[in-house]
Amino acid sequence: MPDPQTQSNRWHARQSDEALLELESSSAGLSHEQARQRLLQYGPNRLDEAKPASVWQRLLRHLNNLLLYVLIAAALVTGLMGHLVDTFVILAVVVVNVVIGFVQEGKAEKALQAIRHLLAPHAVVLRDGRQQNLDAAELVPGDVVLLASGDSLPADVRLLQARNLRIDEAALTGESVPVDKQVEAVADDASIGDRLCMGYAGTLVTQGQARAVVVATGAATEIGRIGTMLESVEQGTTPLLRKMSDVGRALTAVILAAGALLFLFGTLVRGMGAGEMFMAAVGLSVAAIPEGLPAIMTITLAIGVQRMASRNAVIRRLPAVETLGSVTVICSDKTGTLTRNEMTVQEVICAGQALEVEGAGYAPQGALLFEGVPVEPAALAASALAEAAALCNDASLHEKDGLWTLAGDPTEGALLTLAMKAGLSPANLHVDRPRLDVIPFESEHRFMATLHACEGGSEVLVKGAPERVLAMCARQLEADGQERLLDQSHWHEQVEAQARAGRRVLALARRRLAAGKEAIEHADVVSELTLLGLVGIIDPPRDEAIRAVAQCRAAGIRVVMITGDHGVTASAIARQLGMGDDIKAITGPELELMDEAAMRQAVAEARVFARASPEHKLRLVRALQANGEVVAMTGDGVNDAPALKQADVGVAMGMKGTEAAKQAGAIVLADDNFASIAHAVEEGRTVYDNLRKTVTFLLPINGGESLSLLLAVLLGIALPITPVQVLWVNMVSSVALAMVLAFEPTEADVMQRPPRRPDEPMLSRFVIWRFFFVSALFLAGIFGMYQWMLTQGATIEAARTVAVNTLVCMEVFYLFSVRYLKAPSFTVQGVKGTPRVLVAVFGVFALQLMFTYAPFMQSLFASEALPLATGVLVVLAGVAVMVILEIEKALLRRMGVGPA
Repeated sequence: MPDPQTQSNRWHARQSDEALLELESSSAGLSHEQARQRLLQYGPNRLDEAKPASVWQRLLRHLNNLLLYVLIAAALVTGLMGHLVDTFVILAVVVVNVVIGFVQEGKAEKALQAIRHLLAPHAVVLRDGRQQNLDAAELVPGDVVLLASGDSLPADVRLLQARNLRIDEAALTGESVPVDKQVEAVADDASIGDRLCMGYAGTLVTQGQARAVVVATGAATEIGRIGTMLESVEQGTTPLLRKMSDVGRALTAVILAAGALLFLFGTLVRGMGAGEMFMAAVGLSVAAIPEGLPAIMTITLAIGVQRMASRNAVIRRLPAVETLGSVTVICSDKTGTLTRNEMTVQEVICAGQALEVEGAGYAPQGALLFEGVPVEPAALAASALAEAAALCNDASLHEKDGLWTLAGDPTEGALLTLAMKAGLSPANLHVDRPRLDVIPFESEHRFMATLHACEGGSEVLVKGAPERVLAMCARQLEADGQERLLDQSHWHEQVEAQARAGRRVLALARRRLAAGKEAIEHADVVSELTLLGLVGIIDPPRDEAIRAVAQCRAAGIRVVMITGDHGVTASAIARQLGMGDDIKAITGPELELMDEAAMRQAVAEARVFARASPEHKLRLVRALQANGEVVAMTGDGVNDAPALKQADVGVAMGMKGTEAAKQAGAIVLADDNFASIAHAVEEGRTVYDNLRKTVTFLLPINGGESLSLLLAVLLGIALPITPVQVLWVNMVSSVALAMVLAFEPTEADVMQRPPRRPDEPMLSRFVIWRFFFVSALFLAGIFGMYQWMLTQGATIEAARTVAVNTLVCMEVFYLFSVRYLKAPSFTVQGVKGTPRVLVAVFGVFALQLMFTYAPFMQSLFASEALPLATGVLVVLAGVAVMVILEIEKALLRRMGVGPA
């Protein structure tokens, strides 16, 4: 027998008897001996588990960061200098960074495990012609399985027999309603959602029974192929990590080069001893390294996590916080993400009347409108239609704490809601007009019929596919309650109009039968029916999603819909969401014909992709990334998992999402609300703003310290600040002040800016300018105050104490300036700051008093008490820095230059 699993995507194009022949099986199934041999050949029906990375491998992966190497080097330097406390503090920062990254790391294996659990644990199989209940792992190609309502499919199957079969394939295809299945073969190029004669592992039978032959097991199933794609998707680094890595490389290069040049200058030009110059180079390195930056970066991201959690976005991987702030494209699944995942009747078409139905979802809230005015349906033909919708129905709706839930088919749930909006009580109707008989829905005849008692006899009610029901009707019910001959062309035009609007259309009809009739046959309904009207049903967009799409567009973020649903429906929803007016969906078969260049062109222009398979979604995300976009991908199904993992930010739905999607995503939305993504983008942009402020704050301080030490060596004079004093400032004062920048509130214009370019460096031209300009100001302040004290006859200890206090005072005033990179800081709010800013300033002030006047600190850091008049001069030096920076900001604003 040829390997059936290599032809798994062609079984839908073969008739059922051909499939059995190809698989060397029969309708009675395999023998035990055949099954045993095939189990050896194909292996068990489960997905192979990839060996996860060891704890040590994951730890080393998180240590592989250049900025951490710089910190470790700083720890070694301070250890060589004998400052063990400083060494411990720096190493503690390294450990904290590694541990947080280790804990927050997204475990890709969990996504694979979640998919493995989708395979049904048991299956009803025919072996040797006898029905048996087996472990699903024992299934092999050629096995014949029996399926019933409530079963999870254990493997990919080709249907042999089906009665009233519906399968919920939303997790695999994104289809918003269960799919009616059939036995007949379909076109060879049919997409997964259109392969009506197939069933796929992990999907759910919602109605009916079937007999089917297994055509693929384990890794060869559609679910298995998704697992294989997940394994092949490599987790890319985030824009933030790339930028911070660039910062680390730049710092490392500058520090090493400066230290080497200083050592060579001192020994070769000045003729100083190698040991003395080595310690000077060590001091320069300690001054240049921003020891607190990785810790502050981690804390800033953690604060973003807390803020996002309060807005229903749960972060699974820490860097995703900032990455969301830099996204340029959001690729969203339709069903359950942009839409409610609750079918809703939007329009009722009766003869001569088209009624708009208010409200969305299963809650019976909303009126029926005729030409925009609420009407009482009791006086209309719509009343008869609503009654039929409630009675010819097997679903039920339940309300608890204001939340309406459905038991049954989503389409039937929408019809019950319509009846309640029309003022009817389905429960009372079933009591007043009990069901006498039923012809259940079957895909062969595409309608459902129920028989009910009525005054003077009985009445049959029918609902089904419009083309089928219209063929069974002879008359139509007019708005005035009279019956007239059916206008076939008019109704077909109405059906086409509803289809163009993306709605699923159902027709409802009735027929009065003779008294005493208590059973119905097909002959009673195939003709002479009276058409009551049509209903247009759709899974409507969320109101908040419409607002969120508009907000994203204002922020320069493109929203792209990628769905497994039909193109017409997807385009209609996109228009309702405000994604554009002239929207045409590109379908899966069209994507199949595109090469990578054509795909990149398509994603640059199109807004909607329909009937997309898991491979299509993955290719689309990769094409967007190849175009230089930063991509956020949202989704809830198993079919979304590979694309969620590939995207720069995978956003999974937390309420209705599958476990596979949640594990593959970096962010999980607790409320399944697309609007929460817009909130998360806002928080992500705030996080980046605060990180940029932190870098802009810390680097010039370290630059000023380094330049002061460098100038002292070049001039051949004593250092104005000792290495241990530099460590005190860097690890205490600088970190305490920089920490409050992590808590800065969102700026007012954050969602009116276009997205940052993905390649925009953290060290932008503005930041580099600020680095040199502010470093020069700090150099002037530190060195100037140090030299001024020496000229006044102060001891070198007192001069260094003034230099340290001047440095810290300039930091405080620079903090007030850097909180607003473009806007003026001389405002009430700018001077007042946030409560955390004031607490940090007073805390640093207290620490500096202790540094200056506490005897034990004087012995540790060689500081000396200063007179009050000197302290006033120190404060004035800080004020001067802020005044100069405000003048600089005013000039840059006038020139139209500044941070993006």
